[in-house]
Amino acid sequence: MLKGRFWYEELPQEEINRLKELSRLCKGDILKMTNIAGSGHPGGSISSLDIYLVVFSYAKVFPDNPDREDRDRIVISHGHTSPAVYAVMGRLGFFDVEEAISTFRKAGSIFEGHVERAIPGVEWSTGNLGQGLSAGCGFALAAKVRGLDYHTFVLMSDAEQVKGQVSEARKFAKKFGLNNITVVIDYNNKQISGNFMDVMPMDIKANYEADGWKVIEVDGHDYQALYKAIKTAIEDESAPYAVIAKTVMGKGISFMENDEQYHGRALKEGEIKAALEELQIENDRPKFKEKRAAFHIKKKESSCKRYDVAVDTGEPFTYSPDDKVDNRAAFGKALLDVGKRNCGVEGKTPIIVFDCDLMDSVRTGWFARELPDYFFEMGVQEHNTATVAGAASVCGVISVFADFGVFGISEVYNQHRLNDINCTNLKLILTHLGLDVGQDGKTHHCIDYIGLIRNLFGFKLIIPADANQMDRAVRYILARYGNYAIGMGRESQPIILDEKGNPIFGGDYTFEYGKMDVVREGSNATILSYGNMLHRAIKAAEQLAEKGVSVRVVNVPCVLDPDIDTIAEFGKEGPIIVYEDHHIGTGLGSIVADKAFEKGLSFRLRKMGVKRYAPSGVPEELYEVEGLSVKHLIDTIWEELK
Repeated sequence: MLKGRFWYEELPQEEINRLKELSRLCKGDILKMTNIAGSGHPGGSISSLDIYLVVFSYAKVFPDNPDREDRDRIVISHGHTSPAVYAVMGRLGFFDVEEAISTFRKAGSIFEGHVERAIPGVEWSTGNLGQGLSAGCGFALAAKVRGLDYHTFVLMSDAEQVKGQVSEARKFAKKFGLNNITVVIDYNNKQISGNFMDVMPMDIKANYEADGWKVIEVDGHDYQALYKAIKTAIEDESAPYAVIAKTVMGKGISFMENDEQYHGRALKEGEIKAALEELQIENDRPKFKEKRAAFHIKKKESSCKRYDVAVDTGEPFTYSPDDKVDNRAAFGKALLDVGKRNCGVEGKTPIIVFDCDLMDSVRTGWFARELPDYFFEMGVQEHNTATVAGAASVCGVISVFADFGVFGISEVYNQHRLNDINCTNLKLILTHLGLDVGQDGKTHHCIDYIGLIRNLFGFKLIIPADANQMDRAVRYILARYGNYAIGMGRESQPIILDEKGNPIFGGDYTFEYGKMDVVREGSNATILSYGNMLHRAIKAAEQLAEKGVSVRVVNVPCVLDPDIDTIAEFGKEGPIIVYEDHHIGTGLGSIVADKAFEKGLSFRLRKMGVKRYAPSGVPEELYEVEGLSVKHLIDTIWEELK
């Protein structure tokens, strides 16, 4: 019989008996894999075990085809309970449970210490507590946008409920009517430092109810009660539900029960013998130890699961100086144009946009007003937004998260790190970068974004030179799967023209990732710049030309991936000056220096960048006081040419 989702009205006795036996076997698996690995979290794994058995047994999931698009999504927020996840999924046929037992936490194995997407049936790599509900909200939101009938289950711990991001996610789910999501909380009242209510007390039920959720409290080891509670949560579409499952850490092993020392400690030799005997489980650990010893470290299977993006990017706009279109406006206009061509269009990948109370500043307001069903106003909750956007993007939608730099990357670096690990399809739009933010002052001068994004292995970063390059870069990233960031300042920037007065990045110009653009030819020295500093570099070159000094100006929009061989060729003719509105120690200048050193390339390099947290002031004042004005650039070139 083809079963759906929680199809029994109530569990037959034979099902309850099956779950009891599986629980006994899985406890043995958990204890063996953590003992053989010499580390892990057996106590919490056992308290969550019965929750996992019920959800994975009766959700609409397919062990023989775990990536079916109509499957339910199950997010394990407290990823350290991976031993229970592996035991349950292995016993239910997603993979060979013996492989999980023998290679748990072994280098090269997919069965890592915290769950990740490389494992068939695991939807989201977790480990950072407090982010799972946000990820679940992203999955549930994508189902709504795409009109898909799947349910999202988020399985969580009690201790992580005190984290602020969980509160943000609760509010988001209620606001956007995510009645296709159910949270199940393992309430064992234990964490590393002792009792949950002693470490940081919180009324979990009251907090969920205050945010508009419905709550059911049950015995987390009573299969019938747990099943009925989750079934009610699924079928009542009036609100999202949280099921608080009261459990016992180490349930079923007498000396482990309610003892927090087993939260993160594997059993010792005498302890595991006693535990397995109590469970009436064969102590066949030597077999698994032999398998572990025979397992050779290999390149681990990638957790990157991608889908084909189908986007009509339209025709790029070309702006002239008379159009007075800045980079922010160019982004917003390109986003709307591409959005209208794809959102709600059969066969096209929908684009959804997330905002944190800044839509007119970041220029997503046009999209919001014309495509309201694809726009999500999150309020001032950047942490939740970063994760929701990332998670939604692995579910067949393109996520665009636009924010000021200090909020969109500096504040939520950890969330983007997890997005990177999960190989998301996120388009991160960062406005108000650098000292160009001006009078808002040092708390808002995002001068560290290149260094932060450089730490994320899977992100690409583009800083367009003007509105024309911005338009083409936006269309470029929307048509490609992967994590891309686009950055810009706050102030208007002129259209970059060639020496004949024509837009360099207009007309037939095509953006190509990694390509540098020579915008002024020269031979005495070379300026490398990007974004809001490029037009200043051109001005400096023009003033130097009047004095007989020939300076090449190169636009480097892909600051993480400069063409170092070409730069070295330029360096044979004269010094290289990197001119940027960024932390001098982590920007383009440092990247060029690193790449040159690695390849054994030698040329004179001078870095010009931000050396401290600057005060409030209009940008030109700040560039003057921080040694980054056009005059300072000219003086630096003179010094290098002496």
